[in-house]
Amino acid sequence: MESQKIQIAPSILSADLLRLEEQVKALSENGADFIHVDVMDGHFVPNLTFGPNMVKALKRITSVPLDVHLMISNPDAYIEVYARAGADILTVHQEACTHLHRTIQNIHNQGIKAGVSLNPATSLSTIENVLDDLDLLLIMTVNPGFGGQKFIPQGLRKIAEARKMINASGRDILLEVDGGVDLQTVESIVQSGAKVLVSGSAVFGQPDIVKAMQELKAKAEKA
Repeated sequence: MESQKIQIAPSILSADLLRLEEQVKALSENGADFIHVDVMDGHFVPNLTFGPNMVKALKRITSVPLDVHLMISNPDAYIEVYARAGADILTVHQEACTHLHRTIQNIHNQGIKAGVSLNPATSLSTIENVLDDLDLLLIMTVNPGFGGQKFIPQGLRKIAEARKMINASGRDILLEVDGGVDLQTVESIVQSGAKVLVSGSAVFGQPDIVKAMQELKAKAEKA
C-alpha cells in the first residue's frame, strides 16, 4: 500500500565477513529495517554463499527482522530449516518452484512471512494468482548471483506495474527491489513504487557503512 514507509534492507552479500558482527550491529542500531541474507546454492545461481548457520548466527546479534532470500533450487526442502534458524521473511523464486502456491503455504505454516522473487525476464503474470497469499514481492533488477551489478533500467516499468497490482489488491504487500540500488538509481526506483530497498555494495562496500545507509534512505524518502 502507498502508506508504507521506505525501508532499507542492507545485504550481507557485500559485507566484510571478518567484521560481520560489528557491521550488522552498527547498521541494526542506526536505522536498518531488515538484514537481507542472500542464500545461493551454485545451481539455481552461479555462486555459493550462506546457509542456515549464518541465519542462526545473525539472530543472536540483531533484533532487526531477517529477510532471507532463497536463490536455490528445490526451496521446499529447506523452508523448515531456515524458519527454525530464525528467518522472519522467507522469499523463494517463482522460477524455482514447481507448485508456487504450495510453497507459499509451506512458508506460512512455519509461522513466518512469505515472499516471492521474480528474475528480470520473468513476467508479473506468473504471480498474479498467488498475490493474495504474499507478504512480500521482490523484483530483481539484476540477474541474481553476484553483488555489485548494474541496475537493469527496464526494471522500472516492472516495478511500476507491480505497484499497480499491489494497490489494486488492497493488501499490505511489501514491494522490494534488489539489484543495483544506489544513490544514482534510488530515486527512480522509489518513484516507480518500491518501498523496501535491498542494497549491498552501496552500503557494505562504502568506507562508512552507517553513513552510506542513512544517505541512501534519506534520498529514497525525498524521492
